[in-house]
Amino acid sequence: MHSIDSLGSLVLAVLVFQLIPGPGTLAILRTTAQHGMRAGFASVSGTLLGGLLCMLAAASGLEAVFRGHPQALHLLQAGGAVYLGWMGCRLMRPAAAAAPAGVPAAPGWACHCRQALAVSLTNPKVILFYFALLPLFFRAPVTAESLATMVGCVSGISLLYQAGLVLAGHAAARRLGRLPSLRRLVQRAAGVALIGFAIRLLWA
Repeated sequence: MHSIDSLGSLVLAVLVFQLIPGPGTLAILRTTAQHGMRAGFASVSGTLLGGLLCMLAAASGLEAVFRGHPQALHLLQAGGAVYLGWMGCRLMRPAAAAAPAGVPAAPGWACHCRQALAVSLTNPKVILFYFALLPLFFRAPVTAESLATMVGCVSGISLLYQAGLVLAGHAAARRLGRLPSLRRLVQRAAGVALIGFAIRLLWA
């Protein structure tokens, strides 16, 4: 028997969550634009894994640990801010902005997956959704069937949306490849956005 109060409301919440841009969205678009579709889907796998880990943690009651020890959450946020800031600074460097869009860099599939996983697990939007909002759709006790439904719903919608991001990012990168100056401007703007996310995370 499901312990989900409203599956329709859950689906709507997941859609809204995905449509709100954040560091994860920017990381997928950046990776796709710089290194191609394969790297973009590696980033998608990292964000999906991060979401799965957060869902399992929320179901196991880890949010109670964060409520009882808020300093642990603050440390996690600080680490995420430093990581996002580092990524933003790398995009701001002239060497990064000048790299040809179609040339793959040294990092492989696993590296892109790990980077996206790190962004996902330190993203305040993700933490808020899984540890604060998602439990509101459930009645205690949470059954295995309900947990499987939640994982399938969230992961399925996330996969479809993020796959669309990869396709859109790849198409945009091909067009920007013909306009090097515009591509450098967009890449530096992405760096500024990541640094902005980092600063906001530090002040959250």
